[in-house]
Amino acid sequence: MNNKKVLLTGVTGFLGSHAAIQLLNKGYEVRGTLRDKGRIDAIREVIAAHTGQINKLEFAVAELSDGGAWKELTQGIDFIQHTASPFPRELPRDENDLILPAKNGTLNILEAAAANQVKRIVMTSSLSAIAYGRANREDGKVFNENDWTDVNSKKDITPYYKSKTIAEKAAWDFIRNSETDLELVTVCPGAILGPVIEQDFGNSANIVVSLLNGSFPALPKIGFDLVDVRSVADLLIKAMEIPEAAGNRYIAASGYLSLKEVAGILKAHFPERKIPSAELPDFVTRILALFRPELKPVLLEMVRRKIDVNKAVRTLNWKPLDVKEAVIACAESILAHKIVK
Repeated sequence: MNNKKVLLTGVTGFLGSHAAIQLLNKGYEVRGTLRDKGRIDAIREVIAAHTGQINKLEFAVAELSDGGAWKELTQGIDFIQHTASPFPRELPRDENDLILPAKNGTLNILEAAAANQVKRIVMTSSLSAIAYGRANREDGKVFNENDWTDVNSKKDITPYYKSKTIAEKAAWDFIRNSETDLELVTVCPGAILGPVIEQDFGNSANIVVSLLNGSFPALPKIGFDLVDVRSVADLLIKAMEIPEAAGNRYIAASGYLSLKEVAGILKAHFPERKIPSAELPDFVTRILALFRPELKPVLLEMVRRKIDVNKAVRTLNWKPLDVKEAVIACAESILAHKIVK
């Protein structure tokens, strides 16, 4: 019987809720943290629909900025899954409003974990901490876990990408410079799709939402390294359980699809729906981004970044679901939850 206890930050998130389900189904006791006490009943009901071990889940309200709370919450904990990260719906005026909470929140949790002899923390970072901030994006480079996004870049980065990079670097610096036995592993997912299990869903799922609801009359020539949320949750647990994972970064991605290819998968699976297929010229996409600031991050995806996704497969025996399955599962769940009607 598994009596290990896992502290899971961001239990209400798209990835956090899936991680909770898989941890519970493996027999772990889970203490899930969230910011809003009012969401506890709803998220318990959602998670209970996918596991028979809901009695092993408890909740705690905590802000990433509250160092004292984490010192209390990490007592008696064997492992930490840190999936929570500030992600604003609108870009802040000052990028530090995003960067500092991500960095300081991570350090608060690490300091508490080290003080309470937690064995290992698995931090969910992002592919955006690896493959961005480059002056020349067309040099044929293949990115892997040894690469870091250049946070000093002025063009090939966003405040969110910068926050993920700085927070992850701060975590590694903490482990390197502290006298602690705490082990760190980081997982760096691409765009996360897969089944949405409630109406509060991950930002990457907007790729599919926008194709289903007619937001795109035509398609920007962009693409993404994609991964199913269930596969990321599985990798988080492998990174937690496998001794050899300690001290490693792992990219979580299972394939690259252009937006046109995603649209084609959806059109084939939902032939009755009006899914766009025409592509916008690049100059039109750039002009649109001048008038709609929320589209600016899209411009970074107009050039494909080649990614080596094999480390986790090779060293942790990770077997991610196919990207086509991730797209279809995401779409089916979005329609089932009437996020798009």
